[in-house]
Amino acid sequence: MRSLLQAGARVQARLRARGWPFCFIGGVANFRWGTPRLTNDLDLTVLTGFGGEGPVIAGLLEDFEPRISDAAEFATRHRVALLRTPDGFAIDIALGAMPFEAATIERATDGELAEGAVLRTCSATDLVVHKAFAARPQDWADIEGVLLRQRGRLDWPQLWTDLTDLASLKGEPELLEELERVARRVEAVIGPFERAR
Repeated sequence: MRSLLQAGARVQARLRARGWPFCFIGGVANFRWGTPRLTNDLDLTVLTGFGGEGPVIAGLLEDFEPRISDAAEFATRHRVALLRTPDGFAIDIALGAMPFEAATIERATDGELAEGAVLRTCSATDLVVHKAFAARPQDWADIEGVLLRQRGRLDWPQLWTDLTDLASLKGEPELLEELERVARRVEAVIGPFERAR
C-alpha cells in the first residue's frame, strides 16, 4: 500500500504543477478515513467544469500512459480518464463538473497517509456520499468502516442533503434507505451517534 500512496504523491505533484483543482476519492480516501484495505488503483476527481475537459484530457495524456487505445474519446464521452502511472498503478480520473464535485474538492484537505505521501483527499463526509452513490457491495462495507472510525465527526445534515440530491439525479432514492440501514447496523455495535435526516 505504501508504494501505491507514494505513486499517488507523484500523480498529485503533476496535477498541482498543472494548476488543476483535484482530490483523491475511492480507496485512498478510504485508507485515510475508514477501515484500510488493500487497493491497487488511484481514484481522483479533477475539476474541469462543463466545456473545459479538452485541455485537461490532453494534459493527462501527456503526463500519464493511457490504459485503453481510445482514451481521449472515452474520457470525453464518459467523463473519466483511464490512465496508468509509470510504475504500473491504474489511475481513474473523473472529470468533475457538478456542484457536489466542486464542493468536494473545495472541502478536501491534506493528510499524511504514509512516509513521503501527503495526499489531498475528500472529506470523510464526502467519501460516504461518493460511496453511497456508487452503491457497490464493497462501497457499503467501506461506509460501515468510515462510520465506525469517524463517529461524531461526520456532517450528517450536509451528507443527507448531498446524497438526497444525487440519489434523485440517479433515480435511486433507495440509496438513502440503504445508508440508514448501514448506519443503524453500526449504531447497534457502537451505540447511538449523532445523525440528522
